[in-house]
Amino acid sequence: MQSARFEVIDSRPTAMGELSLRRRLEPTLQVDVYEVKLGDEFLMSSLFTGSEVELARLGLAELAGSELDVVVGGLGLGYTARAVLEDSRVRSLYVVEALSEVIEWHQDQRLPLAAEVTSDPRCHLVNGDFFAMVAGRSTFGPRAPDRCHAVLVDIDHTPRHLLHASHGPFYEPEGIRRLAGRLHPDGVFALWSDAPPDDDYVAAVEQVFASCDAHVVTFPNPLTGGEGSSTVYVAKHRQ
Repeated sequence: MQSARFEVIDSRPTAMGELSLRRRLEPTLQVDVYEVKLGDEFLMSSLFTGSEVELARLGLAELAGSELDVVVGGLGLGYTARAVLEDSRVRSLYVVEALSEVIEWHQDQRLPLAAEVTSDPRCHLVNGDFFAMVAGRSTFGPRAPDRCHAVLVDIDHTPRHLLHASHGPFYEPEGIRRLAGRLHPDGVFALWSDAPPDDDYVAAVEQVFASCDAHVVTFPNPLTGGEGSSTVYVAKHRQ
């Protein structure tokens, strides 16, 4: 379906439900908005991307030095990936995305940031199950290093509101411990969540990492004239 105001760019069945990419004209702002839906759930909108960018900035801000190797779990519309690539210290970026269709949208230049993400030689888009990679200790790509400096994750809505029940163990202490084993001794783990800070999750992370700070990221909501907020958890490796 398409018109000057609304277009379904792509829609395909997946094991997790119907995946669709839509473009619509936002009448109050007169801008094109790109949205990704999985079934009836909105996964991402180009109208609200500030916290996805902050996921990269807050995570990388905790790292010293250069020649950084970074892994991002979840590609989405590419805003976290682009923010990582804007840091000149980054040597390599591996973005792990479970849905091959999302990678194809970038490779086919169907999204606003696609050219920036796919044309950067440091960036590698990997089709795979991020959580299974962590649990099985497999590499994050055929040429990815065994250990990296930062892992930034934006897949589930929150540590409690999951896209699939199989993701649950990742948010428990043993899953966090497996992830920590994939980082250099001074590495950083950061996680995006569409909910206020969760003290129980912070406590679970601090069983493994030296510290876990919950940053509340606010951003304007142009539809309501108010503000929205998300949480970015940033954990520093125990040395």
